[in-house]
Amino acid sequence: GLLGRPACLGRRSARGRPEPPANPMGWMPPAGGIALCQGGCVGSHITEEASMQVAIIGIDLAKRTFQVHGAAADGSVVFRKKLSRERLLPFLAPQPSAIVAMEACASAHHWGREIMSFGHEVRLIPPIYVKPFVKRQKNDAADAEAITEAASRPTMRFVAVKSAEQQ
Repeated sequence: GLLGRPACLGRRSARGRPEPPANPMGWMPPAGGIALCQGGCVGSHITEEASMQVAIIGIDLAKRTFQVHGAAADGSVVFRKKLSRERLLPFLAPQPSAIVAMEACASAHHWGREIMSFGHEVRLIPPIYVKPFVKRQKNDAADAEAITEAASRPTMRFVAVKSAEQQ
């Protein structure tokens, strides 16, 4: 399945009854009995989002809504989301520790301090270094993807997050 939609692991027999997926190690039903999905398949479902670990999260900051782009260590897309200011921190709090990248600006330092409190590593990138990574027309979603791509580069230069006093 694609991005959070379950990939069906089971198949149906010639009679149309669900049967377990082929598994060389032997298939065992989940505790409590056999689980059937809405399609009638046997077994558990694995989602792409759960199976891929987010390594880098790129955030394009704006006034009201932020575009968030999550990528795995190999560069594959894990999620793309549009979040309001109120929903950004609750979204990032339960995420496993990751690199969170943003373009450096005055508000990025504030958001960086908040995000670091959740255990993430925050990297601020000067906007001039992000621009070459925009692949298509300039919009917030493309910018978030470009920020993620730029942050994954080993030779990229970053800006340190300033404290409230320094700011």
